[in-house]
Amino acid sequence: MEPRPALDTDPRVVGERLRRLRHARGVSLSELARRAGIGEATLSGVETGTRNPTLETLWAITAQLGVPISAILDAPPEPRLMRGAVIEAALLEVFEEDRVTFELYRLRVPPGAAQTSPPHHEGVSEHLTVFSGTLIAGPLDAPLTAGPGHHIAWRSDVPHGYRAVGLDEVRATLLMRNPTSTRVRQGP
Repeated sequence: MEPRPALDTDPRVVGERLRRLRHARGVSLSELARRAGIGEATLSGVETGTRNPTLETLWAITAQLGVPISAILDAPPEPRLMRGAVIEAALLEVFEEDRVTFELYRLRVPPGAAQTSPPHHEGVSEHLTVFSGTLIAGPLDAPLTAGPGHHIAWRSDVPHGYRAVGLDEVRATLLMRNPTSTRVRQGP
């Protein structure tokens, strides 16, 4: 089954922003693809706007550039839907404070679904509040469990994952804290 696209926006705009970030950091296309663990053709397609990447792909790329995913997306006036192979996320808000970028997401994880995510850049943390269902999430070597009304947090600059347990869909919010001041917003 083909993964669904990562976001409902113009992939050419996302690609142009990624290309500017990569060039600003002096990283070749092949080097960034290697670091992100994706194919060079995939990255090239993302940068040219001919591919609509999954959420996991965008997170892997931006993590290697040392920026939050919001560095390549517009701050949403309304929730921006993004889909991973398993998780559906709606980016609700992006805000900055004291050289830290915060991204607030609404998550939906189907019953029994599991997903592993690569490390984000150094210092990134995730703060998750569950409203329904039960979720095991956090570092792969020390996962945490949260049910309705519970909050968990972890450093996500290590491999981490999410797994819905039980028969109920998980509905939650996720606040990602990205210690960076680098945002590229020139042009579209």
